[in-house]
Amino acid sequence: MTELRGFYTLWLREVKRYIRDRTRIVSAFVQPFLWLVVFGVGIGASLRGGEAQLPAGMTYPQFIFPGIVGQTLLFTSMFMGISVIWDKEFGFMKEILVAPISRFSIFLGKMVGDSTDALIQGVIVLALGLLLGINIDPITFLVALPVMLLVTFGLVSIGLTIASFMGSLESFGAIQSFINLPLFFLSGALFPIQTLPSWLQDASKVNPLTYGVDALRSIILGGAGQAVQVAPLWIDLAVVGVFDLVMIGVGTWAFSRMK
Repeated sequence: MTELRGFYTLWLREVKRYIRDRTRIVSAFVQPFLWLVVFGVGIGASLRGGEAQLPAGMTYPQFIFPGIVGQTLLFTSMFMGISVIWDKEFGFMKEILVAPISRFSIFLGKMVGDSTDALIQGVIVLALGLLLGINIDPITFLVALPVMLLVTFGLVSIGLTIASFMGSLESFGAIQSFINLPLFFLSGALFPIQTLPSWLQDASKVNPLTYGVDALRSIILGGAGQAVQVAPLWIDLAVVGVFDLVMIGVGTWAFSRMK
């Protein structure tokens, strides 16, 4: 019972911190909107030849929309690791670590709480897609939610693991950017992986975010999204699930080493 109470308390704390930060919620609209407008409409219009690689009837903004949802989940999830550094700075982390609950419950509470925050931002982007004419029916929305949450688990775990070894915000920011950009650009979010050189295709296929974006594209765009699939949906979910389990294990180990 103590473990469950500790998990719930940490989850609730992370969610409340996010909801009270109105600036972060409002800014969640800005970056995805710029990517969808600038890349989807602006740059997409200058790359008309590239649309020949897309399924019939699919526009470039439609193609990149699931990728922008994945980008939002990635950047938000990784950024959440900064909470560990703040907790270290103000001594709260030390109090958590001496509490009578396991390091696994501590890590899981923060990870699920931060994943909930990232999911909320992902939902905001889905709502933004409706405003931009992306067709998302209620069933698609409900199916996409657990997949989005599954994607965030491993990504948040990366951020928390990195932050557990960092002593400053500057160091965390540098490492975060170093990891974020390759994960995003090699995920197939902005272009079909099938059009890349073979060595880049190989690099993309070892990127866990590739399978998360691929799953979201299959669900959000339906048959059109399946036409540019990297792998069947069940393989996408299996790869993301295995990645989550590995990163949760690594994150728990990293928290067990904190003093």
